[in-house]
Amino acid sequence: MERRRYQVLDTIRGCALASMILYHAAWDMVYLFGADWPWYHGFAAHVWQQSICWTFILLSGYCWALGRHQFRRGLTVFFCGALITAVTWVFMPENLVLFGVLTLLGSSSILLCQFEPLLRRVPARVGLAGSFLLFMLLRDVNAGYLGFEGNRFFRFWDGARNLATAFAGFPPVDFFSTDYFSLLPWFFLFLTGYFLFRLRPEEAREVRRVPVLTAMGRHSLLIYMLHQPAVYALLWALFRAGQG
Repeated sequence: MERRRYQVLDTIRGCALASMILYHAAWDMVYLFGADWPWYHGFAAHVWQQSICWTFILLSGYCWALGRHQFRRGLTVFFCGALITAVTWVFMPENLVLFGVLTLLGSSSILLCQFEPLLRRVPARVGLAGSFLLFMLLRDVNAGYLGFEGNRFFRFWDGARNLATAFAGFPPVDFFSTDYFSLLPWFFLFLTGYFLFRLRPEEAREVRRVPVLTAMGRHSLLIYMLHQPAVYALLWALFRAGQG
């Protein structure tokens, strides 16, 4: 039963990875190769991007309890995020990644290691509803408001802001990152996944295994670290071939 459940989760993660690779390929075409795709700046592309990050963050929180070395895993993911920041800062400063999704996932895993003894006392249904409600309320915190996707009803105090506050969710005016996932609100989506796991049914619904996607999901961190250079190299080769 447990082995089958892992395969289901790996398959879902693999689907999200495939979608992410296609999305980043489109990003490269628009921002690096000059493709004129107005749809990429519209609502549909925004929903596409959000579906990818929501899936990854929810699934990471859901799978947290399945690991045996959560703190060590969190550190590994966090430092992979730091590596991406360093590489983009040195080689692609105009596309700097600061506090990207890997930094968030690593930080969330480490934080949950500290708070899990307390969270274990919270009834799963209460924790699930509370975490998701807080995520919804804080969705626009990066813009300085309480609210969800532009529906805002309270403005936070605009005090002194720096990189530390940007990590928490309150970036300064001149903050820039092409992939920005702060602790607020996203840690609460991670917690939503954690509480969702505690409500899982005793019997996992059997889902047919998809070999390529399941394998991708099993090696998600490695693929995430390598996919962008690989996609860029492939598009560059196709672009040069088209010019020739």
